[in-house]
Amino acid sequence: MLDISEIKTIEHDVLIVGAGGAGLSAAIEASAQGMSTGVVMKSLLGKAHTVMAEGGMAAALGNVDHRDHWKIHFRDTMRGGKFLNVWRMAELHAKIAPERVRLLEEWGAVFDRTKKGLINQRNFGGHRYPRLAHVGDRTGLEMIRTLQDHGIHHGIEAYMECTALDLLKNKNGEVCGVVCLWRESGTFTIFKAKSIIFATGGGGKAWDVTSNSWEYTGDGYALAYEAGAELMDLEFNQFHPTGMVWPLSVKGLLVTESVRGEGGILLNSEGTRFMFNYIPERFRSETADTQEEAARWLAGDQNARRPPELLTRDVVARAINEEVKAGRGSKHGGAYLNIATQRSAEDIKKKLPSMYHQFKVLAELDITKEPMEVGPTCHYFMGGIRVDADTTMSSLPGLFACGECAAGMHGANRLGGNSLSDLLVFGYLAGKNASEYAKKLGTHSDFDEEQAKQIIRNATDILNRESGANPYLLHEELEKNMQKNVGIIRTKDDLNTGIDTLEKIKEEYKTVKAKGSSQFNPGWHEAIGMRNLLITAEAVARAALMREESRGAHTREDFPGEREEWIKYNIVTTKGEDGKMKLKKVERPAPDPELERIAKSSIEDLETEVANERK
Repeated sequence: MLDISEIKTIEHDVLIVGAGGAGLSAAIEASAQGMSTGVVMKSLLGKAHTVMAEGGMAAALGNVDHRDHWKIHFRDTMRGGKFLNVWRMAELHAKIAPERVRLLEEWGAVFDRTKKGLINQRNFGGHRYPRLAHVGDRTGLEMIRTLQDHGIHHGIEAYMECTALDLLKNKNGEVCGVVCLWRESGTFTIFKAKSIIFATGGGGKAWDVTSNSWEYTGDGYALAYEAGAELMDLEFNQFHPTGMVWPLSVKGLLVTESVRGEGGILLNSEGTRFMFNYIPERFRSETADTQEEAARWLAGDQNARRPPELLTRDVVARAINEEVKAGRGSKHGGAYLNIATQRSAEDIKKKLPSMYHQFKVLAELDITKEPMEVGPTCHYFMGGIRVDADTTMSSLPGLFACGECAAGMHGANRLGGNSLSDLLVFGYLAGKNASEYAKKLGTHSDFDEEQAKQIIRNATDILNRESGANPYLLHEELEKNMQKNVGIIRTKDDLNTGIDTLEKIKEEYKTVKAKGSSQFNPGWHEAIGMRNLLITAEAVARAALMREESRGAHTREDFPGEREEWIKYNIVTTKGEDGKMKLKKVERPAPDPELERIAKSSIEDLETEVANERK
C-alpha cells in the first residue's frame, strides 16, 4: 500500500520546471523578488537545449545599423509570423529585448564586438537590419553559461536529473505542486509550490529527422494538458531549412542560420543558386523597397543587398524540399550550403567555429574548402501552452509558461534569433508575475493525496507488468509516422492516416513495459516520455487537420495559400471530460489599432517615422 507520507516533500514559493534560457531567466527574477526558488531539470545544469540556438539573439540595439528600432523589430516579427502572433507578446518582446540583452552582458556574457567596442550584430532571415547579438556561433551556450553562473550565486536551488511526472492541484483547482522522479535512483519526490513555471521546451523528438535533443518530449504541453490547461497553435511546427543530412548518425543536427547570415549560399546538384527561383509573391507587391529587392533576386543578382537565402525559414525549407522532389537534390537528399566560396578560411574559423568543428569531426568535411549537405529538420514549436501576454499565466491558475513551451509570441513562423531573446524577455516576465501570484497566495495549499498516488502508480505500472510493448519500438513507430504523415508538406489524407496510426500506438502504449528495476533504467524513462510525446503528436496532427490553409510553417498541399477567414482564429486544444482531445476555433481579439498601424506600415514610412522621433 503506497503511503504518501513516506514520499519526500520539498517546498518552494516558486518552482520552475526546465533549466534552459527561459527557466533560468525566470528563476533569477523570482529569486530577485525574494522568493524561495527551485529549478527542476531532466538533465544537468548547463545542458539545456538552449545551447543549440547558435546564431544569436535578436534585439533592436542599433549597434551595427543605427536605424533599428523596436517598432521595426515588431513589424518584422508580425510579418514573419504571418500576423497570427499575439500582438501584445510581439510588442513586449521587441520593447524589452534590448534591455535584457544588455543585462545579460552585465552579468558576464562575452559578446563579439564591433570596432567601437559595442555588442556586434549580424543579419538573419526575416530581419530588416543586422539585429542578432552573437558570440560566434555559440550564442546559446554563452547565454546558458551566463545565466547559470548568475543564478546559482543568487539563491536558486537546482534539482538535476529529476523528471516532472504530473501536476498536483488543490480543492479549488489551482496548481499547488508536481510529482517528480529522480532519474538516478528511481525514487519519487513531491514538490509543493505556490506557483509553477513551465519552461520545458518543445516536442521535436516525435519526428524522425529533428535537431532536438532527447529531452524534447513535449513534457510541458502534456502535463499542462492533463491538468486541464489550454494549448494553442500546435499545428505550427518549424522545420529549420538547414540540418545535417549526412552521415545518418547525425541526420537532422542543426546547421545554424548564421552560416547563411555570414554569406553562405544554397546550391542544387546542378550548381544553381536556386533560392532566386522561390521569391514569395508578396515581395513583388509589398513596398518599393522589397519590390526593388525582389527585382534584383528575380534578375539573379548575385550581389543583392540581402541574399534570398535569408528569406524566412518556412520559405527556405520548402524551397529545399521542392528541389529534392524535382531530382535536383544533393548526393544524400538535401541541398549544398557553401560558405567556402564566400568567406576566407580564417573568417569561417573565426565566425563559425562550432560549425567548422561539427563538420570536421562528425562528417570529416572541411567547410572552409567544401560545401555542406543540408536539409529541413524539425526544429521548433510556435504553438504551446496558451498564456496571458502580460502575466504569462496559463488558463490554469498558478501555472505559468515561457519560452518554447508557451504559445503566441511567434505566430505561424518564428524568425531566427527571436527565440533567445524570447527566453530572456518572457522568462523574466514569468518569474516576476509568478512571484507576485505566490506573494498574494501566502501559504502552500494541500494537495489531493489520491491524485499523487495515482501519478506514482501510473509510472510504476510500467515496471510491474509481466509483458507489454517495447517503448523504444513505439517511439520509432511514432517518429516514422510523424515524419511521413505530419511533416513539412501536409494533406488531409496523410493527416488522417497519421491520426489513425497514433490511435493504434496509443492503444499499444497502454501495455508499455520497461524491464529491470527503477534504478538507472533508461527504458523506463523512455516509456514515461512516450506518453507526453503521444499527446503532443496528436495535438499537432489534429490541429494541422483542422487548419485548412497554408500559413507560415504549416503547409497544406490541398489548401495552398493563406485564407483570409483563418487569420481570425487560433486553434485551442483541451482535454475533454471524456478523456478525449477536444479542438475548437477561437476567435482572435482585435489588435490594438496603433500596433496594427505599425505592423502594416510600409518600411519606408516606418523608417521615416522612427527617424523623426529621434530628432
